[in-house]
Amino acid sequence: MSWMKWLPWRYVVKRMAQRHGFLDPIALLARLHSFAQPSEVGEPIELLRAGVVFHARGLINSRVIQHNLDWVWPYWVERQFDPEDPAFIPRAFSITHINLSNRNWTAIGQPDVDELPVVDPRGLVTPFYDGWSLDAWILADDGRCLLPSRCKATRQRQEFENGPCVVTESEYEGLSLTSRARVVVEGGRPVCELTLTALSDTSGSLVLSLRPANPEGISFINRVRLSERRDAWEVDGKQSVFFSQAAERHHVSDYSQGDVRIHLFDKEDQSEGRCDVGMVTAAALFPLEAGEMSELTVRVPLAEAPAPAIPGDGWARALKGHARLECPDDTWRFLYEAAIHSLVLHSPEDVYPGPYTYKRFWFRDAAFIIHALLCTGLTDRAERALYQFPDRQLKSGYFRSQEGEWDANGEVLWILRRFHELTGRPLHREWQEPVRQGARWIQKKRVSDTLNKPHAGLLPAGFSAEHLGPNDYYYWDDFWGVAGLEAAEALFRPLDKETSERFGAGAREFSQTIDRSLATCAERLKRPGMPASPYRRLDAGAIGSLAMGYPTQLCEPDDPRLLDCVEFLLDKCFVKGAFYQDMIHSGLNAYLTLHVAQVLLRAGDPRFLELVDAVAGLASPTGQWPEAIHPSTGGGCMGDGHHVWASAEWVLMVRNCFVREEGERLILCAGIPPRWLQQEQPIRFGPAPTRFGTLDITVQPNPGGTPEVTWEGRWHNGQPEIEVRLPESPA
Repeated sequence: MSWMKWLPWRYVVKRMAQRHGFLDPIALLARLHSFAQPSEVGEPIELLRAGVVFHARGLINSRVIQHNLDWVWPYWVERQFDPEDPAFIPRAFSITHINLSNRNWTAIGQPDVDELPVVDPRGLVTPFYDGWSLDAWILADDGRCLLPSRCKATRQRQEFENGPCVVTESEYEGLSLTSRARVVVEGGRPVCELTLTALSDTSGSLVLSLRPANPEGISFINRVRLSERRDAWEVDGKQSVFFSQAAERHHVSDYSQGDVRIHLFDKEDQSEGRCDVGMVTAAALFPLEAGEMSELTVRVPLAEAPAPAIPGDGWARALKGHARLECPDDTWRFLYEAAIHSLVLHSPEDVYPGPYTYKRFWFRDAAFIIHALLCTGLTDRAERALYQFPDRQLKSGYFRSQEGEWDANGEVLWILRRFHELTGRPLHREWQEPVRQGARWIQKKRVSDTLNKPHAGLLPAGFSAEHLGPNDYYYWDDFWGVAGLEAAEALFRPLDKETSERFGAGAREFSQTIDRSLATCAERLKRPGMPASPYRRLDAGAIGSLAMGYPTQLCEPDDPRLLDCVEFLLDKCFVKGAFYQDMIHSGLNAYLTLHVAQVLLRAGDPRFLELVDAVAGLASPTGQWPEAIHPSTGGGCMGDGHHVWASAEWVLMVRNCFVREEGERLILCAGIPPRWLQQEQPIRFGPAPTRFGTLDITVQPNPGGTPEVTWEGRWHNGQPEIEVRLPESPA
């Protein structure tokens, strides 16, 4: 209501806080805002909301976990709370306890199904988003107990036959347990399937345990009931877990009685349990004979009603015609396959940059993910995602996923241009007005160019990509703005010459404005390298300014501003061969490292390969990367534990190693690792879409001689100029 603004709420809040001995929140917020450039928006409300939810969970964790360390907790807790583990984090005055050392998990699922169960590094399965989990143990009759979350001898991998399957193998003193987690289609609906194979050198029990926790912390369970046939759980009256055989024994515990593990040898059997504080734990026990393999299959329906649209051969259909990689490097090939599956999983309609922490939409992440889909021939999936964009455009023309991110419009227009280039199609009629309005928004949003300030003519101060720092006039936004206007120019060129020329002129004028602003930075910094904004020194945030070279290609590959920026980053911001983002992320970043590698590859600098190999070494055993990686432990320390933007960048890196556009030319094989040429098996990639058409590339190594590069193209308008830049083989 309008009358609310007349209430003296600031005064009331200030007096209430001071009366109870708190700091004045109004003054505190003013202090916080003084560290950023003045902006029409603060931190996006969406991020603030997500942060509140995140730390609310952390507050619950702090009230539960540290007082009950005799419980069996997820892998991250077992490590982070162990004072002898390198992942240990002192808790001291931290009011929230969150996963900061092993944010690693792997999504499993089916194409075009929104439900994405996740599996942690020790096989803990969380079937439902932000829900409870299933764990499996072996309990020997002599008291030995194999608990995977505490097990040192554990191996994990991902297999892709008939869809992603995460396999976890654990061993402990004569006990071994293998779990296989995947999502299958049964009766037209998705089902999370967990197959457990156990072997014990003495008699004992295979234990399936229901856990009120997941890779982020506590997830409440208030009630569990065992079915009359003892072959299923009903959890909180709404979700079911089915066993392939009846449980021989069954125990339940609540918070006051401690973890159910304490009660595994109890003689009394329980079929139902309740806990008012939401900490029910349950265990179904199945007999093991000494030396005999035992198997149990667990099924969790992920949807209540059948969905006939889900085909049984969904993966074969989803991957049909995608660009395939054949090479002698098992790691590159496996990571490429894992990344392709990851892209498909996270594009059921919208695209998500993660299955858990980031299971929501951002235009920024979507642009890179859709670009990877397009560049590997998954065109229909990319087009379907693009059709979701117009509904998020405001009447002003702003493509809004969250406020204050002024890069979004440029990214949307750029990826629409790439779609039409790679497919050879004209701009869809229904996209013409969104493109026109989106480009106009960029032009109108820029601040006045008459200001006597370094940011004159740039886009306003905003939050932009959160890893660049507080609100500022980020060049990242501006480069995307120019790319968006150039895209609008190209898209309208065959449709409306006047509109095309207007956007083209706007792009050139905007680019000149950025050049003038960067010149003030060069004078101030005494070097050409590009800081994150006109008011920043060179720091890790300068990673955003690489957008001028990758992926927008707004400058030549050897632009001194771009290359000096890269040299600064390599010299000051790399740890263990990877880019270390010390702002917010505070970890090694796979996808940002690959941005640097892309700039180096384009410049013909062989150091790119060291960065690509470093990123490969940072991948989890299942072929995933968390958003940021702990420099010491190698575990995830920020963001989603399965980061799809990173998967997209791996796909784009591999593609550009084989083929990339440079002006009106195609550059082939510039990124082929020389070591691949020291064997005799053919190297292949394709079919690979480009703006000139689609081609399949074959490299026939010839150890001791000259390798042969051949290609087969299906061109939009005739074969373009093609340059083969195969690297020289090592002596």
